[in-house]
Amino acid sequence: MNSPSLASDQTLIESGLHHSRYVQRLLQSNPSLLEELHADLHLPWNTESMKAALAASEISDEASLKSALRMLRKRVMLRLIVRDISGLADLREVMDNATQLAEVTTVFALEQLTPWLNAQYGQPIGEESSTVQDLIVVGMGKLGGGELNVSSDIDLIFAYPEEGETTGPRHVSNHEYFTVLGKKLITVLNESTQDGFVFRVDMRLRPYGDSGPLVASFTMLENYYLTQGREWERYAWIKGRPICGSQYQELAAMLRPFVFRKYLDFGAFSSMRELHAQIRREVQRRELDNNIKLGPGGIREIEFITQVFQLIRGGKESALQTRSTLEAMDLIAQRELMQPKAVDELREAYVFLRNLEHRLQYLEDAQTQTLPGNENDRQLIASSMHFDNWIDFFAALNVHRQKVTRHFEQVFAAPHSQQQSHPLTGLWQGMLDEAEAAGRLDELGYKDGSGTWQRLVSLRLSNRYKQLPDTSRSRFDALLPPLIEVAASFPNPDETLERILRLLENISRRAAYLALLLEYPQTLNQVARLCSSSPWVSDYLTQHPVLLDELLDIRTLHAAPGREKSKAELRALLDGAEGDTERQMDILRHFKQAQIFRLVAQDLAEVLPLERLSDHLSDLADMILDETLRLCWQGLRVRHRDHPRFAVIGYGKLGGKEIGYVSDLDIIFLYDDDAEEAPVIYAKLGQRMNTWLTSLTPAGMLYDTDLRLRPNGASGLLVSSVEAFTEYQHTQAWAWEHQALTRARYCAGDADIGARFEQIRHEVLIRERDTAVLKKEVLEMRQKMLDAHPNNSGQFDLKHDRGGIIDVEFAVQYLVLAHAHAHPELTRNIGNLALLKLAAELGLISGEHAEQTRDAYRHFRQWQHALRLQSAEYARIPPEQAAPFVAGVQALWVSVMEEH
Repeated sequence: MNSPSLASDQTLIESGLHHSRYVQRLLQSNPSLLEELHADLHLPWNTESMKAALAASEISDEASLKSALRMLRKRVMLRLIVRDISGLADLREVMDNATQLAEVTTVFALEQLTPWLNAQYGQPIGEESSTVQDLIVVGMGKLGGGELNVSSDIDLIFAYPEEGETTGPRHVSNHEYFTVLGKKLITVLNESTQDGFVFRVDMRLRPYGDSGPLVASFTMLENYYLTQGREWERYAWIKGRPICGSQYQELAAMLRPFVFRKYLDFGAFSSMRELHAQIRREVQRRELDNNIKLGPGGIREIEFITQVFQLIRGGKESALQTRSTLEAMDLIAQRELMQPKAVDELREAYVFLRNLEHRLQYLEDAQTQTLPGNENDRQLIASSMHFDNWIDFFAALNVHRQKVTRHFEQVFAAPHSQQQSHPLTGLWQGMLDEAEAAGRLDELGYKDGSGTWQRLVSLRLSNRYKQLPDTSRSRFDALLPPLIEVAASFPNPDETLERILRLLENISRRAAYLALLLEYPQTLNQVARLCSSSPWVSDYLTQHPVLLDELLDIRTLHAAPGREKSKAELRALLDGAEGDTERQMDILRHFKQAQIFRLVAQDLAEVLPLERLSDHLSDLADMILDETLRLCWQGLRVRHRDHPRFAVIGYGKLGGKEIGYVSDLDIIFLYDDDAEEAPVIYAKLGQRMNTWLTSLTPAGMLYDTDLRLRPNGASGLLVSSVEAFTEYQHTQAWAWEHQALTRARYCAGDADIGARFEQIRHEVLIRERDTAVLKKEVLEMRQKMLDAHPNNSGQFDLKHDRGGIIDVEFAVQYLVLAHAHAHPELTRNIGNLALLKLAAELGLISGEHAEQTRDAYRHFRQWQHALRLQSAEYARIPPEQAAPFVAGVQALWVSVMEEH
């Protein structure tokens, strides 16, 4: 871009006016700005001059603050646009000024808002450090990369170091304080007043998006990204940059391992490819081909190319952790990760497209990246890009976009080439004799090449395959060669191939599923991975092939469960099927299966710890119980009130939030209603709920239920009044029923009844007991359970054998029942691990015994879970593997149950 050095300032300003209707409006509404523009046209804005402009403003309240910030934006934008269009500024200056404006206005607004808020609440103090806390504002996207465009949203995330409280007379928690501060900051920047706005603020990149809290502590952020962070969030955090806050370096360091893996991460290719595929489909759906950011050969594709190399190698080569796209390109060229010419072409295209992006936005100060449709605006854009006419400009644009598309396709080439030319096509089509075929399979890594070959021959000769429609058989034929190759890449290729073949046979008559796997080869890799990892998952997918749809979008598959969003989605689906009981039952089942499948994928990807998995599965059960209760109540012919005074209480694994993929639900039903007809109506409601949960429909079964923990067990009433339940627990319940009560909780229905249940539970558990009698009853019940589950296998049964899971649970339950009268905090349903820690803190057991048992319990549950995924009939392991952990549990057992 050549600067017209001989042109007068007036000519330069007129050029800006000509190419920007926004500049025209600015000068019409603020004539005084013209004089400043003449005086300072050749002086670029920078951080210091922006700060000085704000410092000279008179700020007394939020209204004057908003006015000052908006006036600064007008001044910066006016000079910047004219300088850019006239050739005085280059792309770097434009991006720098836009970024600086966002940073300066954000920081200045916080500096004004904070003391005003402190006057109300006092200063926020950290509970650990006892120091004053401040808000860390993280700039994401182009703001974080220092490459903001002139009419962009700013993507922000708000964080604070520690929980705690404010010091003022009206003290609130730090979380509440920073939430208020964050909302005020957004309003000051985002609100459209008579002076316009400063920046549109987008907070959707925060954990859980719109459904998540506006602000998060460091601990919450670390836990979220460690356990639930999704792939697209890794991409986003490449550019994440704290722009203010005293502990911003600590936050950046804490999140760096999430973004940049320790080792080379070539899995980023498939993830980025899928993300781009999603964007491309959206572009096509919304007809955005003329969008220079999202369309083919656009800015987003250049960013993807640079980011994939950063994700793959950034963990090992810290220089690649740069947030700047242009700097990343230079580093990619330096490291010869791409050919220098290719990088040069991408850089030239990026500069061209970003300059074009700004000129599109200069027209109306609108956040757009779409080429104009009318001739007048087209000519303005061509002229501002220094072309004589639209045709020449558009030809140059297409040259850049074609180069970007070519480089993108080369970097993100699909993992499978044309299936017809796959080297294993001849093997599948039977062109090799048996010895050649078996030998080829052996070379690939199959353990039983001959057996695997026979299985393939049997499939090819089967009636099911021969009777497929031509299109489906063609797709089937295209899938098998890469499938054979993919399966061979796993440690158990024979089993992996067999499991996927069963899946393919099951879906072969449903052409849409075959097309899905063929069109999305990364989905085939996902299927192979899941099937290789777990026969249980393979069977689950084979039984419910509709779940293949979940594999299309890796972001959705690995997305953290959002309870409120999921509940709203489920309720909308159910309400849309109002009056169709069978469909509603199937909706519940499909919803549960989809949610479980997503959790399975995250589980097998080792991004979801077992404790959190159990929490999610328990939340899912609660959600389904709540919706089932609602629908069953609506379906009763006779109802005496709009909302039932009825609740579902969970016991066992559901109560303790240790539920697994196929756990049954130990539940009881309580009601609190004085109406004469209430007992009969609620009994029908309980029966109807149990039917909905346990019925086998074409979509499967929701849950198997166990209702025997209700008062008087199987011989008792299906539902109990709160009054009757209270009386039973205080006067008739056995010790083992009080043991069960230690891990019971309200799950669904009327919250007031849930609160009353918790009160009853607390009252029962804190009763002072004769520890000798209690110990005798607990030991007798433990022996009964042991006798009921004999084990002559020579293996250690993780759940039932002495020193296993039940011993841990019984020891904890005894500690609660024996000591809750003196230590009521033991009644909290916080799980066995937390209760063991609490018991040690209270001096009821030694710290060593607590930690040994906690470690054992974690290992036992993890092994139990892994064995279930492998479809093991029993959760049993070699005794020598369990021995070190069994010893710790037995030591606790002796100290709690046998020492006097």
